[in-house]
Amino acid sequence: MTRSDDRLWALMRAERAALADDLSALSAEQWRHATLCGQWDVEQVVAHLTAAASLNQWRWLRSIVGARFRPDVHNQRRLAEQRGKTPAETLDRFRAVIGSTTAPSGHTPAYLGEVLVHAQDIRWPLGILRSPSVNALTPVANFFARRNFAVASRTNAAGLQLRADDGPFATGSGPLVTGSTLALVMSMAGRAPYLEQLDGPGVPMLRSRLHGTAA
Repeated sequence: MTRSDDRLWALMRAERAALADDLSALSAEQWRHATLCGQWDVEQVVAHLTAAASLNQWRWLRSIVGARFRPDVHNQRRLAEQRGKTPAETLDRFRAVIGSTTAPSGHTPAYLGEVLVHAQDIRWPLGILRSPSVNALTPVANFFARRNFAVASRTNAAGLQLRADDGPFATGSGPLVTGSTLALVMSMAGRAPYLEQLDGPGVPMLRSRLHGTAA
């Protein structure tokens, strides 16, 4: 593990812990609330995050082969495996992986991005105002702009100049899109509600790409 990876895993631990704190205050109704992540409710997203922190390369490969290379089937099976009998049990399982450095590959910024994006998938619909740190968001923004991984982030950002107004992230050329690093990360990840926090002549192009996107 490189020194850079050590830093990213430390950021991931902090962001998982912050999400666990937010989840500890939820009511039973809130655990069933819709999220920005497709058809999944809050508890399902949390179980998915636990599963993602529990799969090494071999376990991931065995799971995806068993699902006949259908990511949706793979994700649903692993989610069900990590979902408890109650939301409290699901949260306990998530807390148990806060310090995990297990991942299917060495793309650590992508897995940090998964935690950050899914945390906001939960927080936004519930009106929870906590935001990830810019230090955590910036390496994710750089990764998302360079590569499609779990989301079509590079495709969404192509041909646009993206510039954060609260941190060092800046990339690309073309029509300008400015806003917080969080709004840029979430928009690259296909979360259309965050478009309202962006400005610039490139926003209509980005909006057209995200229209109808389900992540």
